[in-house]
Parts: sequence; C-alpha cells; structure tokens
Amino acid sequence: MKYILDRFEGDYAVCEDENGRTTNLKRNELPSNVQEGDVLIFEDGIFIIDKEETEIRKKEIEKLFNDLIK
Repeated sequence: MKYILDRFEGDYAVCEDENGRTTNLKRNELPSNVQEGDVLIFEDGIFIIDKEETEIRKKEIEKLFNDLIK
C-alpha cells in the first residue's frame, strides 16, 4: 500500500492512500526523516520512503505551479 504524507498533526501523520482516502498514521512508526509530500510504501510491516516516486511527484507539482504563474 502506498501513502502520500499530507501533514503532521501532533503524534500523527495525515496521509492519503492509493484510493484517495485520508488516514492517520502514528508518527513514531514512520522513518525519522519523513517529510510532508513524501510517498510512503508499507511493506513487510514497515514504512519506507519511496524516494524515486517522491521526486517524480515533486517535479510534477513544480511544473504545474510554474505553468500556472506563466
């Protein structure tokens, strides 16, 4: 299952899953270096950051933003 980290609220990370549903994950169960906007994969009982997918999403968002302000 993949998640996109939207924001932190106290001890929880508010994430969106692959189906567009919002879910709260315990912050202490995530990698310590996780940031808002990161793509997370839940695999074998642990969360890992999908650095490649995160970078792709950031570039897509940056392009959309740049297209809007032109």
